[in-house]
Formats: sequence, structure tokens, C-alpha cells
Amino acid sequence: MNQNTNQYFIDRQAHFESSARSYPRKFPIAIAKAKGSWVEDVEGKRYLDFLNGAGTLALGHNNDEVNQAMVDLINSGAPLHALDLMTPMKEKFAETLLSILPPELAENAKMQFCSPSGSDATDAAIKLCKTATGRGTVIAFSGGYHGMGHGPMALTGNCNAKNKVQNIMPGVQFMPYPYSYRCPMGLGGEEGTKACIAYLERFLKDPESGVTKPAAIILEPIQGEGGVVPAPVEFLQAVRRITKELDIPMICDEIQCGMGRSGKIFAFEHAGIVPDVILISKAIGGTQPLAVVVYDKKLDTWGPGAHAGTFRGNQLAMAAGCVVMEKLRDPAFLAEVARKGDYMKSRLLKLKDEVSIIGDVRGKGLMLGIEFIDPNGPKDIMNHPAPSGEVSALVQHLCLENGLIMERGGRNGSVMRCLCALNIPDQDLELACSIFEKVVKEVDANAKQ
Repeated sequence: MNQNTNQYFIDRQAHFESSARSYPRKFPIAIAKAKGSWVEDVEGKRYLDFLNGAGTLALGHNNDEVNQAMVDLINSGAPLHALDLMTPMKEKFAETLLSILPPELAENAKMQFCSPSGSDATDAAIKLCKTATGRGTVIAFSGGYHGMGHGPMALTGNCNAKNKVQNIMPGVQFMPYPYSYRCPMGLGGEEGTKACIAYLERFLKDPESGVTKPAAIILEPIQGEGGVVPAPVEFLQAVRRITKELDIPMICDEIQCGMGRSGKIFAFEHAGIVPDVILISKAIGGTQPLAVVVYDKKLDTWGPGAHAGTFRGNQLAMAAGCVVMEKLRDPAFLAEVARKGDYMKSRLLKLKDEVSIIGDVRGKGLMLGIEFIDPNGPKDIMNHPAPSGEVSALVQHLCLENGLIMERGGRNGSVMRCLCALNIPDQDLELACSIFEKVVKEVDANAKQ
């Protein structure tokens, strides 16, 4: 077979790589080059990348400033691997990270550098809170995603990954998360949010609830893999109030929704709150693997070696991450993220009104979700048509054929997600919208036949 074809590389991958591989099944291409918002496969076809390393590449592929920071570090003779030993680069990274935290937390912040995945940050945070409180249970929320390790998977809503894996971390209690379009309370809007708040508060304060006081409550301010579902401001504020009243550490998982993705540095800032613990990964490493837990020093009761990781001292990631954080410190940069997000969302809402297969458009900044439905299918308790993974899969496939890479998520894989570079040029954003609109209208027209 010709070795310069996508099929050659996909066949080779299937030969040597685990059957757990996922993205190549949706995007059967082999990427040879990448720059900015674009990737090019081995056959020379170019694609706009709205998967973007699952939101990791805040400044897109091969950003000149990011790459130069890493080259400069390599050429300086500095160590590239340092465990948790101190280095000048770590000091620079830590000071820069402190500078983008809410002042209330920055004044009392501690950091735990983790093995380089968000999953490990979740594990570390749960261990931290269990150690500090002496308690053993954790409250999570339906639809949440916190990683694929045994502990983080136990906190994750999606059951597909759990069904064949027994004896994951015990002591996890799930609560309903406000999701207006498919409200778990069957109410929607403000009433649905109020019901979720009341349920959580009464559950935690009811001496007959059956569950003891937890070591922590963990949530994503904007659920990502769960279908791009932003928590209403009043819900985040209520969770913060309740956790303070009951002395329960609040963990905000900002691994995907943080680092400028929502139009603010951290998505919880939309609610004007400050959690006790923040999970940060993906974009914090500026393309390179890195995960950090930032937390209030009152929780810093664990001892040496309580959490470790061979690659927690990734110096290249720290150098690259400083470039990203410097961008995020500029209010004008974040304002541009919000502007571009508003532009794309307005285009998507207009498209929703023109077709029958889009049920909902939601999100903040450049973290947007488009939920596809079967307009002729059964209705749910909210009288909305059932989510359709089949429709979204077809849209995804046709987008790829037309040069646009987008990932799915949400219930039944029905939600297409925008995770493009935060600095995407306007012309690339406009082109992506045009491709998406063309594909959706084509699928919609065929569905009506």
C-alpha cells in the first residue's frame, strides 16, 4: 500500500495500538503538519481544527511565541525533567499562575504539581480533601467528566466507561446538575435551577438523608464532555454558599472550561465566586502535558510524598504555559475570546431557527455546544425531541469531508462542540461557521425527505 495515504497509517495504527483508541475512529486521517487553526494530513488535505487537542491548544498549533519559549529553554541548558525539585522556570511559572488567580485565593494559595493529566489532578484533589477533612465521601454531579483513572471515573457521570469496570472508588454520591434544555427536575429555566439547589441543600442538611458529610463537592462550571452545559450563575453561587456554611471544600474542575476558554480566565469567575480547590490542566501547559491543583492553604495538611508523579516537573510545559498565561492576563485578549464566541453563537442560533435537527445551542466564549435531535422521534418530559447521536455523527462525518474537525459529546453523543484556538483569526472562524451551516442544512434537508 502507498505509505503516503491516510489509510496506510490508519491500518498501521489498528495493527499496533489498543482497541481503546477513539479519535481515529471518527477522524481516520494521519496528520503531517499543523499551524494555527489548521492541520494537514499526509495526503495534503487541510482541515480547520475545532477539536484542538480537546481544548489543550489555547493558542493553536505551533504558535511562534510558545515554540520560541521552549526552544530558548532547551538552548539555555536548563533541566527539562526535574521531578518536584525547584528551578528558576518553576518559580517563574508559579508566580505567573498566582498572578492570574482571584486575589482572594492567590493570597492563600498552595500548588500541587501532578503527573501530566487532568485525571491525576482530580485524584490529587480528592486525596487532599479527604486528608484535610478526615471524611471519606465525595459529591459529584450527573453529566460531569473528571478523568478516566479509577478515582476520577467514579466521579464522572458517563456510564459507558464504568459498565465493564468493577470496584471503582466507592463513596460517590451524584446530584442533579442544572441543564435547562433537558432539566433533570422536568422544569427547565430558573425553576429547574432552583429545584436543583433546593435538592442539594436539603440533602446535605437533612439528618435523615442517609449520606454523611462529604470530604468535597466537585463540579465543572461548564460541563464539557457532558454536552457543554454551563452552570447557571445562581447555582454556582448557591453551591459556594452551602459549602461554606457546612465547611465542605468546593472543587472547581477547570481542566477544559478554564484558561480563557469561557471568555474569563476561569469559568467560575462568571459567578463571582472563589472555590477552595481548582483543577487546571490542558491549556496550562501551552501544548505540553502538565496538571496543577491550586488550593487554599488551610487544606495543606498532607505530608511529604502524599501525592507524587514522575513527570510533575515538566519544564517545557512550564515555559510554554507562561506564554499562554501572559496572554490571558491581557483583558483585551479575553474580550476578543468573548466577542468571537458571541459571533459564533449568534450564527448557530440563527441556524437553529432555520433547521429542524438542532434542539439547543449553548455555552460561553469559545466553548459552545450544538445539541442535535431527531425531530420525528419521541419527546422527553420537557417535550423536547430525543437527542440524536446518529444525526450528530453524520454531521461530524460530513464536516470532516468538508475540511472541518469537530468533536461530539453529551447524551448519546448528540452534541457537537466548539473547542477552537482562542486566538483563531476571524476569517477562519467565519469559514468554520460556513462549513458547519452548509453541512447541517444538507443533513436537515435529507432528514425531511
